[in-house]
Amino acid sequence: MEMGNQHPSISRLQEIQKEVKSIEQQVIGFSGLSDDKNYKKLERILTKQLFEIDSVDTEGKGDIQQARKRAARETERLLKELEQNANHPHRLEIQSIFKEAQSLVKEKIVPFYSGGNCVTDEFEEGIQDIILRLTHVKTGGKISLRKARYHTLTKICAVQEIIEDCMKKQPSLPLSEDAHPSVAKINSVMCEVNKARGTLIALLMGVNSNETCRHLSCVLSGLIAALDALDVCGRTEIRNYRKEVVEDINKLLKYLDLEEEADTTYAFDLGQNHSILKIEKVLKRMREIKNELLQAQNPPELYLSSKTELQGLIGQLDEVSLEKNPCIREARRRAVIEVQTLITYIDLKEALEKRKAFVCEEHPSHKAVWDVLGNLSEIQGEVLSFDGNRTDKNYMRLEELLTKQLLALDAVDPQGEEKCKASRKQAVKLAQNILSYLDLKSDEWEY
Repeated sequence: MEMGNQHPSISRLQEIQKEVKSIEQQVIGFSGLSDDKNYKKLERILTKQLFEIDSVDTEGKGDIQQARKRAARETERLLKELEQNANHPHRLEIQSIFKEAQSLVKEKIVPFYSGGNCVTDEFEEGIQDIILRLTHVKTGGKISLRKARYHTLTKICAVQEIIEDCMKKQPSLPLSEDAHPSVAKINSVMCEVNKARGTLIALLMGVNSNETCRHLSCVLSGLIAALDALDVCGRTEIRNYRKEVVEDINKLLKYLDLEEEADTTYAFDLGQNHSILKIEKVLKRMREIKNELLQAQNPPELYLSSKTELQGLIGQLDEVSLEKNPCIREARRRAVIEVQTLITYIDLKEALEKRKAFVCEEHPSHKAVWDVLGNLSEIQGEVLSFDGNRTDKNYMRLEELLTKQLLALDAVDPQGEEKCKASRKQAVKLAQNILSYLDLKSDEWEY
């Protein structure tokens, strides 16, 4: 059918589909909850389009009926996706952890900026635990979950950074107001900055409904203007004091841009992050070395060169910039464990090879420990090759084998032999490390 002769109902349906298509990416990337303003706005738009589609007259024509059905199906799909994004179990998990952070801030930080006691170790440990748990929330690569996790981590890490910066670097203590009349004004501004710091933390964490980011930005900008207008009469110490306070204000203003920045950039998509790409490059090479070792006809020939290269990969990981991002920190930590586990595997293989070459009389308990180490070496090779999750039968088999080796070590009686005690202790630690590595490989974490 020519465009000019297209039925008006078909044209109307195409217009509606075009409008629905225009908000599709907003729906896919929606990272909020069902009580958010943006959720209600998107839901309202899509529901309105459904009513519009339903009102299109098909005149009993099959092609128009099919077109109307397709348009309704697509709109209903987006409505369902919007609802799933807002109510996804992992999205609710992120919100639950964030509420814990809010409670911690209300209890420990808001009173601090109202003249309470200093920030406690309990707060620092609590906030670190919350960041770690958020880092481990699974997103399954889903854009909405990655955005939600990124937004939440960004706010909490900002609060942590503001507190740390405040505790370790105070501006030069107020100069004597006798030094110059402008000093009194700078001291007064510094007190306002401290109050603003507390207000900013409360805003970031959503525990202050009486203030807005826009108003606080205006207040801070006004403080800078007031400082700029001061005449310091060329006094270097006063100029430096004013400069430190201005720098503090500018830092706070930077944090006010976090919400807008999180929505207008793709910072949450770590797949293209420079640091993550470096980590992935290291892991790719590590896997190549691992496969070469596990498949080699004569592995001992590769031990020295492989270990040297793996040590170099550890050095490359040490140079990766964390960008103050806990997800990048976690990705690097895991990569280091991957590489170190392979080095440990080679070390044990080498030790077992040397033991074969020097057969001598030894204490029965010492021999029992070495027998277990031989078994652990074989199991570790399987763990290195394992690529599954915790529901796999192979996971359960490997976990059971490792547990048996731990029980075998527990049954070894050193009979007072210090050397045997030390060997058994090292073997237990190795078995536990292999178990931890198996857990790490199977927990389906992603950045």
